Amino acid sequence: MSLPGPADLRKPATLQVLKPGRLPYDEGLALQEKLIQDRIEERIPDTLVLIEHPPVITLGRSGSETDIVAAPATLEENGVTVHRIGRGGEATYHGPGQLVGYPIIHLYERARDIRRFVFRLEEVFVRLLAKEYGVEAGRDTEHRGVWVENEKVTAIGIAIRNRVTMHGFAFNVNTDLSHFSWIIPCGIRDRGQTSLAKLLGHELDSGVVEELVERYFREVFGYSAASAGLDGEASAASAD
Repeated sequence: MSLPGPADLRKPATLQVLKPGRLPYDEGLALQEKLIQDRIEERIPDTLVLIEHPPVITLGRSGSETDIVAAPATLEENGVTVHRIGRGGEATYHGPGQLVGYPIIHLYERARDIRRFVFRLEEVFVRLLAKEYGVEAGRDTEHRGVWVENEKVTAIGIAIRNRVTMHGFAFNVNTDLSHFSWIIPCGIRDRGQTSLAKLLGHELDSGVVEELVERYFREVFGYSAASAGLDGEASAASAD
């Protein structure tokens, strides 16, 4: 399947990129809620939040508490919180070493429909892994996300409000993969999880990977960029 054509990318657009570092999940969700309202009311441009969370399990609209298989005591010992959220899908895990991205994107301006939007999100990681690390990754006809053979390296789950997207992707960079044993990831019992560190045999510089994700996101979606701090100050940069 080829990438949908550029006709729906009607004009170059500015992308604001926020990098708040590691935040508890509820604080990250509150940030998303503020940003999505600002985007709906056109107070900000399209925005990509790149973030890391302490250990957390999220349950999407299709998720159930039975998707959590770890004992409550195990979760408590590891400081894991559980949140039910409004994205599609079932249970996911976020934690240290995983790069989480929240695209706050006006869907009509960038992709027109959710199928194309998700396809492009997957394409960000398919291209990045191939070009930067020589890793052949692809899509699965049954399950969204980015896969290396039978193991998922990037999970994707999106919600839409007033044509603006929220939630997004989770890219396993230096993630402790044993933590996925606490859940049935995305309801899938017969597939595994992998990370960039596992694939390459060594840990990665998270800052370098973060910059690459930003660059490939801009490339795939056709953005110029404005990297900004949470204080709202920004400086424009050209797309690669």
